[in-house]
Amino acid sequence: MQEAVVSREEYDKLLCDYQYVCFQLAELQRALFGTKSERFHSLKEDPLQLELFACGAGEATGMETTPEAIPTLSYKRDRVKKRPVRSDFPEHLHREEEIIEPQSIPPRAVRIGESVTEILEYKPAEVYVRRIVRPKYVVPGSEGEGCVVIAPMPCLPIEKGNAGASILSHVCVSKFIDHLPFYRQAKIFKRDKIPVSESTIKGWFRATCQLLEPLYEKLSDEIRKQAYLQVDESPIPVLTADKPGATHKGYMWVFNAPRSGLACFRYDKSRSGEVVDQFLGNYHGALQTDAYVGYDRYKNRMGVTLLGCAAHCRRKFEHSKESDPARSRRVLELFARLYKIEDEARLKALNPEQRHELRIKESVPVMKELKEQLEEWRMNILPRSPIGIATTYTLNVWERLERIMRDGLYEIDNNLIENRIRVLALGRKNYMFAGSHGGAACNAMMYSFFACCKNVDVNPHEWLTDVISRIPEHKASHLSELLPHKWINLQK
Repeated sequence: MQEAVVSREEYDKLLCDYQYVCFQLAELQRALFGTKSERFHSLKEDPLQLELFACGAGEATGMETTPEAIPTLSYKRDRVKKRPVRSDFPEHLHREEEIIEPQSIPPRAVRIGESVTEILEYKPAEVYVRRIVRPKYVVPGSEGEGCVVIAPMPCLPIEKGNAGASILSHVCVSKFIDHLPFYRQAKIFKRDKIPVSESTIKGWFRATCQLLEPLYEKLSDEIRKQAYLQVDESPIPVLTADKPGATHKGYMWVFNAPRSGLACFRYDKSRSGEVVDQFLGNYHGALQTDAYVGYDRYKNRMGVTLLGCAAHCRRKFEHSKESDPARSRRVLELFARLYKIEDEARLKALNPEQRHELRIKESVPVMKELKEQLEEWRMNILPRSPIGIATTYTLNVWERLERIMRDGLYEIDNNLIENRIRVLALGRKNYMFAGSHGGAACNAMMYSFFACCKNVDVNPHEWLTDVISRIPEHKASHLSELLPHKWINLQK
């Protein structure tokens, strides 16, 4: 049988396509069955650590695999394991004292002390009815006979509704922080013999969002004033009449201000970069994003500094470890050095000026070394191979990465905003989809408020309960006082 003969050019193309398909399959298998961890251990940090599958590892790492080169490891423990210490319960917890006397106390016995044991107990949350009684008065025989005097009704969160601020706050916190969909909350109420249906809870939620909408717009205005923003987007399935039997793929756009602690989620049907344009308007400042083409409109825009994300670049090389371990490890070690410098700045609590000086001294040389290494490889690797994709991705955004080094205010990556999106991903796994585009917009509002609460360490239930009580009669000109980072001052 005659063998097929192909040209070198065609062979290289087939090899490149084959490697790319293998990489896509490996990524799919990793997404379905593999670990999500991106942790990397440098061989330089622990030279005694052995590979689990050492066959062929010597060529990739430069380490000898002969028996003589393998050191003897000692497993003797030199330190004594400390016994765990039980921490005391917080002082603010209510104590119910229970005194247990001995069954028989001898005559003339004198009490010399006591043995105290504290046990943590739990009572289910109390749901109660607030009964507002307004006595009516009339003055008989007076000029205004027949005129009834009665106190005005206090302002309620929902006009003519029967839900108070605390129950509305509980419903929202349960869904967007504890990830309990409304139908689960209805089951919990039913279990406690409280007649609250799922449709009633949804009605309460819509009314709460309508009440808080002016505050949400005020938060959006505050975000637009920030000089440094991180931007990212994440998909969310939405039910819509346009696609019966299926869901529409909408997007939550997230705007995070690392310095002020403000964060704003914004829902839109589209992933187009115009969404950011419409929200930010004539924005001037620094935007830190990934390499999605929707942000390319800001590359040359006057007054905007477009920053890159080191974590996204590092992730590409972490995914290429299996196909090209030697090159991938080299790059990951350089990224590890960069992040070690960032950790040092964080541990020493350096201000932006000091962090900038540290980066100029230590990070910039590492960045230069990394760029030279990638440019050297670029001409010798297949573009569609995993290492080729990672190299091209990083060099394409290199200018944005270098801008991070120019100011100590900027973070090295977008991980802060990734953490904001994590609560959305957890909630999405529980409630599966938003019921409508309007419902998704309401979800964005609540995620925004609770992200701000988390950033400034404010109890979300206390904040929302107080704001729902205040906002119907609060002056519109002072509405920003109710945002979490300013609300703290109202409590002092």
